[in-house]
Amino acid sequence: MSTSKNTHPVDEKLPFGQLFLYGLQHVLAMYAGAVAVPLILGNALGLGKEQIIYLINADLFTCGIATLIQTLGFWKMGIKIPVIQGVTFAAVTPMILIGKTHGLTGVYGSVIIAGIITFLVSPYFSRLIRFFPPVVTGSIITIIGVSLLPVAVRWAGGGVPSAKNFGDMQFIGLAFVVLALVVFFYRYFKGFLSNIAVLLGLIAGLLLAIPFGLVNFSGVTTAAWVGVTTPFAFGMPTFDVPSIIAMTLVMLVVMTETTGDFIAIGEIVDKPVTQEDLTRGLRADGFSTMLGGILNAFPYTAYAQNVGLVGLTRVKSRYVVAAAGGILVVLGLFPKVAAVVASIPTPVLGGAGIAMFGMVMASGVKTLSKVKFEGTHNLMVVAVSIAVGLIPLAVPTIYQKFPMELQVILNSGITVGSVVAILLNALLNKVDAA
Repeated sequence: MSTSKNTHPVDEKLPFGQLFLYGLQHVLAMYAGAVAVPLILGNALGLGKEQIIYLINADLFTCGIATLIQTLGFWKMGIKIPVIQGVTFAAVTPMILIGKTHGLTGVYGSVIIAGIITFLVSPYFSRLIRFFPPVVTGSIITIIGVSLLPVAVRWAGGGVPSAKNFGDMQFIGLAFVVLALVVFFYRYFKGFLSNIAVLLGLIAGLLLAIPFGLVNFSGVTTAAWVGVTTPFAFGMPTFDVPSIIAMTLVMLVVMTETTGDFIAIGEIVDKPVTQEDLTRGLRADGFSTMLGGILNAFPYTAYAQNVGLVGLTRVKSRYVVAAAGGILVVLGLFPKVAAVVASIPTPVLGGAGIAMFGMVMASGVKTLSKVKFEGTHNLMVVAVSIAVGLIPLAVPTIYQKFPMELQVILNSGITVGSVVAILLNALLNKVDAA
């Protein structure tokens, strides 16, 4: 182990075996979210099976590169904390609308320009970090955790609420067995084994699911051994101004969410995020998004799913997540390997997800526990920001009558809650904007 007394846990270099297993744990935690977007977009645009598989491979490959840039740093990019990158769900609806009108070349043209704009405005956007004291960050982290829990619940129920077998007792039972195993491994195993409690829970859940016929390995036999992503595989990008504006708006939303994720991870690993750190992190988001447009992929952001995993495992090394980035690159190059990972049933992911996402929420509560409430207006800041942030979670269709441009913002409870927390804190607690 390459470390010293003066080495921060974030910069700790672990043995290869531990790096691989911890990294694999991160990949399994985010894999379902990573492949969901290309599946949704491909089906919405009527793409063939081979084209959708190509999109998935391109996405995984670019996820890996984006994660390596963010964790290891490159030029003036990369926040260098354990943050994994994944495609943002905020871009799904705009990409479908753009794709139906201008095709994938229109999607990628708008993604490339939005990535460049994100890169250029990052130093200015990062100045907002002064508006993120503990009362704001604690509220945002709590909103992130609560907002993620429905994802885990849908996984536990079988994945798609509209499916006839959604909520089957077999699915929910398996999810809770996995959850119980994760807690058991976390509590009663020691050291390294305790730290891979989620990975052990996923493996155990996969093995338990096989006798019940819940595991489908057919995708492994049909998947190709090697798949190489080439730039502009669907044609040269086209640039439509309204599409570019829509995608840029999405990236502004993503930058707000990413800021919350960065600060959340900084809190968990005891390494406060500075303005310069945030600039480097947001630049990496912009560059990776631009790269996504070139490599037939999508806009990228910090994946909140993995924030909870960092807190749950207590493994703070950024090299662990860098290892996850390397694994994602390999998955993108070898579709058959990716198909093995995709065989994990969603109820198994749901059981682990409940623990991970609950840990994010608990981290927010922990941050708020350090906030002074007596003699301040902090209680109102927390109450209103969390309440407003959970509105689209409680009633997902509440903003359906609003213009699409506003829906992009309002349907993101994390973004709305963050903005409300920042504004209320500035107004009620008289934050100095200088």
